[in-house]
Amino acid sequence: MTALRISNRQARWLWLASQGLGDAPTGLLDLAGVINRLGFVQLDTIQVIARAHHHIIWSRNQNYRAPMLNELMLKREIFEHFTHDASVLPMPLYPVWQRQLRRKKDQIDKSNWYAKMPDAQGRAAIRARIEREGPLSTHAFDTKIEGKKAMWARPPHKLALDYMWYGGELSTCHREGFTKFYDLSERVIPAEFRGRTLGDEAEVNWLCDAALDRMGFGTLTDIRKFWDATDVAEVKAWGERADLIPVEVQGADRAWTPGFAPPDIEARLAALRAPTSRLRILNPFDPVIRDRIRLERLFGFEYRVEMFVPAAKRKWGYYVFPLLEGDRFVGRLEAKADRKTGVLTVSNLWVEPGMSWTGKRAAKLDGELERLRRLANCAQVTWTCPRA
Repeated sequence: MTALRISNRQARWLWLASQGLGDAPTGLLDLAGVINRLGFVQLDTIQVIARAHHHIIWSRNQNYRAPMLNELMLKREIFEHFTHDASVLPMPLYPVWQRQLRRKKDQIDKSNWYAKMPDAQGRAAIRARIEREGPLSTHAFDTKIEGKKAMWARPPHKLALDYMWYGGELSTCHREGFTKFYDLSERVIPAEFRGRTLGDEAEVNWLCDAALDRMGFGTLTDIRKFWDATDVAEVKAWGERADLIPVEVQGADRAWTPGFAPPDIEARLAALRAPTSRLRILNPFDPVIRDRIRLERLFGFEYRVEMFVPAAKRKWGYYVFPLLEGDRFVGRLEAKADRKTGVLTVSNLWVEPGMSWTGKRAAKLDGELERLRRLANCAQVTWTCPRA
């Protein structure tokens, strides 16, 4: 079959539309629908302006506010587990997520990551406490980190809680702030989802199909990286199916990359329309940003997260927000919210090469900053750097 060619403009429009950034972030909020459309939303502790998960959802609908996510979890419409990182996922995905529960447990068992956690008897005692007392956070236990306190070191009880969480024995019941409360999975996951199994091959097929559906097109590597719940060989075998549409996708550098698209790709392309011209301040962990290779291939936008890079070696800054306007990244911004003073401070603005910083574009950024400071519960925006 001759590969269908997708121009760079079509590819950008399709990717943004598939990920909920094609339309203006307004209208009635369907939070469960937003998360289902994305597939998952990454959780992150860092709160420079707003935590990543809140910012990601807000970028799709600016009627969203932070407490709504925990409310959805208490309604059991979402659950937490690990994709490429800790994430919230739609509850109906739980049956196909069984393989990821097994994969993560197997990965831990084959490594020395959790060598200092309690043995089976110690874990059973922790589980018994939760069964008896109800949902507990790590603060309910008092074991201490042994040895050097490295960045990712955890006390033994936390290792045990997470081990049982990765394997599906425990689930996140709710959060208070960002503190996670663990409960028995049978008391968190509704029986209609907990009791269903599809089998490994069906789960792989579903995950790959669902990834491609949410991406619009992609290489086998793109598809595997989407959930990070399948292996290279599994995705390669899935890619040999006859119903996939071979495509060639034009990059920002005009080169063509082979890949696949879902069977309805021609209808999707026919229905494409230009993304909203609204300027968006995106989070560094936004799903459109997360795969840096795909990002640069489609948009010619080189980006990296530098939170863990020593300050002297950073090219940009600690927490830098990409600026998306239409289907182009026009700049990047460094800003921070101080909730004690109620001020959102912009400390750096970089304009992408070849982009002119017009008065109209500056006004769009001012408008988005005003909206963002409301998400962060700040009263005003101040600048400590030139405005262009």
